[in-house]
Amino acid sequence: MKKYSTVVFDLDGTLLNTLEDLADAVNYVLRKFGWEEHTIDRVRMDVGNGIKKLVERSVPDGLNNPKFEEAYETFMEYYQAHCQIKTDAYPGILDLLKSLKDKGYKMAIVSNKAQCAVSELNEIYFKKYIDVAIGENEAGGIGKKPAPDEVNLALEQLDSTKAESIYVGDSDVDKATADNSQLDCVLCQWGFRDLELLESLKPKSIIAKPEELIEVLEG
Repeated sequence: MKKYSTVVFDLDGTLLNTLEDLADAVNYVLRKFGWEEHTIDRVRMDVGNGIKKLVERSVPDGLNNPKFEEAYETFMEYYQAHCQIKTDAYPGILDLLKSLKDKGYKMAIVSNKAQCAVSELNEIYFKKYIDVAIGENEAGGIGKKPAPDEVNLALEQLDSTKAESIYVGDSDVDKATADNSQLDCVLCQWGFRDLELLESLKPKSIIAKPEELIEVLEG
């Protein structure tokens, strides 16, 4: 009998490579307001805690910048119109999801992206495989990752227990989310953080290719 029946996935850096579209949106804002643009590696390290935190980390002086709210609104408007220009599923992800679906695993997405964006991206890329997609909804009382709220809601909707569920992500935020949710954690090397950081987090497993997740689940 297999230990796990349910897989909870992070979205950005795990299922979808969204980095270039996020970086383009960041630099659009920085150019518009006359601020210095950021490299893609800088943006890579700034993502993971939601869009508002990304803008805070990108704008000079963050929340203390008098133009912060205007910059945030500009980012949201631009990104909503350009969030699928370069974004795509990582190689091997769709094959992995099909295999998991065929094997009877239940799957969910939890993300610090806005709920509307998470629902739209799941509809576009993963609707054949993933039934539950939870995004940021602090206004509705659901705390952002690394709080366990999104994971708890996903498991409730899937009618799954924590003991039979595993979390798959690519960052320190994901490991903290898994810990706070009391789930085993797998971290992937193809995402937004380097291997040295992933190893320092001591997850259950680190995988280099999507198909390796099957071995973790069934090993």
